[in-house]
Amino acid sequence: MSPWPAAVAAEPKTLHMLLDADARLAAAAGGVARFLSDGAGLENDALLRLQSTVIEACKNAFTHLSGNHSHLEITFTRFSDRLEVSLSHPNKLGSSVGPPATEHSSGAIGNKGDSTSLPGVDRVQHETHGNQTVTRLTKYFA
Repeated sequence: MSPWPAAVAAEPKTLHMLLDADARLAAAAGGVARFLSDGAGLENDALLRLQSTVIEACKNAFTHLSGNHSHLEITFTRFSDRLEVSLSHPNKLGSSVGPPATEHSSGAIGNKGDSTSLPGVDRVQHETHGNQTVTRLTKYFA
């Protein structure tokens, strides 16, 4: 192990994916999160938890997709101190009315008390923008 900190670019790196509701594609998204975080010095266990969390968040988001809106948009943004994974899909009813923006530091996701633990991330935010629902997962490296 090098005594020097891992080199991290000052500019954020962004990757955008558009996925069909398929568990195999959720696994690919988890792999992207792991790859983008690997150079940050996280231990293997933390990388595996992050990967699993992204996979589970994708599978959860897939349940909100319908025939006309069958794609999940995922944006991965790697900053020098964190990775942000934003999962976006149309609201089920297609209206601009949705739940207010919320945040969970302990890592929980779900609707109306139906929560699943997200131990691989440090922060979870739920937002509604127009007719889009966005879940943002943040993993801090430091």
